[in-house]
Amino acid sequence: MDTVKAKNGANPTIGKRPEISVIVPVFNESGNIEIFYHELKTVMERLDRSYEILVIDDGSTDETWPALEKISKDDVSVKSIRFRYNCGQTSAISAGFEFAQGHIFIPMDGDLQNDPADIPRFIGKLEEGYEVVSGWRRERKDKFITRRIPSIAANWIISKISGVKLHDYGCTMKAYRRDVIEGVHLYGEMHRFIPVYTYWQGAKVTEMIVNHRPRKFGATNYNLNRIFKVILDLIVIKFLESFSRNPIYLYGGFGLISILLSIIAFALMIYFKFWGGKTFIQTPLPMLTVMFGLIGVVSVLIGLMAEMGTRTYYESQQKKTYQIKEKINI
Repeated sequence: MDTVKAKNGANPTIGKRPEISVIVPVFNESGNIEIFYHELKTVMERLDRSYEILVIDDGSTDETWPALEKISKDDVSVKSIRFRYNCGQTSAISAGFEFAQGHIFIPMDGDLQNDPADIPRFIGKLEEGYEVVSGWRRERKDKFITRRIPSIAANWIISKISGVKLHDYGCTMKAYRRDVIEGVHLYGEMHRFIPVYTYWQGAKVTEMIVNHRPRKFGATNYNLNRIFKVILDLIVIKFLESFSRNPIYLYGGFGLISILLSIIAFALMIYFKFWGGKTFIQTPLPMLTVMFGLIGVVSVLIGLMAEMGTRTYYESQQKKTYQIKEKINI
C-alpha cells in the first residue's frame, strides 16, 4: 500500500496493515455523521498510530450516504460501505469485520452517544494483555422504562446462561484483537454476544466503563421486539457452544427421556389394567405411551442426522474441532 496523506490530516500506512480499524454502523444519522467524524478524526490523529475508519451505511433513507461520500472523498482513511437495504446492526458490524484491515477492531455507534475519546483507554486495556474489552455504559443516558430496564434484565439473563459476567452486552463500543474475531460469523442480533463467544474460545475478556451521552439528533432505531430476538439468539449460541460438536447429546438425551416416560406410562397402564380396576380406555396412559415413544424415537433419529451433518460440516471444509492458540518449534 502506498503512503497516503488525507486532505484533513495525515494517516500514513506504509506497506502494512493499519494498527486500528474503527467500525461504525450507521442508519439515518445524517444529523450526526459529520460531527461524529470530526470528533473521531481528532482522537485518532492524537493516537499517533495508523488507522482506518470503516463506516457501514445500513440502508439509510436520509442524507447519510451523500454525507459519507463527501467525507470519504476528502479523507482516504474513511472507507464507506453502503447496503442496498436495511440489514440490521449485526450485518453492518459483520461487514466491517470482513473488510477491516487493522490488527485491532473497535466497533462503535455513530449517533454521538458513544464517545470517541474512550478509544485510547480501550487500546490501553488491550495492551494490558486482554483480547476483548467490552464497554459498560454505567451511567446510561437513555429512557429508563423502554431502554434501561429491558437492558438490565437482558444482561442478567445473558450473564447467568453464558457464565460471562459483563454488565452491558448491548454496548456497541468494544475492542477486539483481530485474531479472536477471525472465523466469527454473525447472524440475527449476535454482535452483542461476541464477548461470550470469544470467551468460550479461550479469549481473555474484560469490561471498561465508558462515557455515554444523550442523543442530540435523530431518533433511536431500538425497539422492544429486539428483546425477543436477543433471547432467541442466546438460545442459539448456547446450543452452538454446548452441542454443536455432539448434537446427539441434546436430541438423544431428550429422546431417551421420552422413551423412559413411555415405558413408565406403559407400566402404569398394565398395572391399572390388571390390579387397579381400570381398562385401557379409562386412562390417557395408552396415548401417552405411544406419544412419548414416538417422540423418543424421532428425537434419537434427528440426533443421528444432526451428527452426520456435523461430521460433514467439519470434514468437507477440513475444519478442526479444536483451536490452537500457540505453537513452539513446530
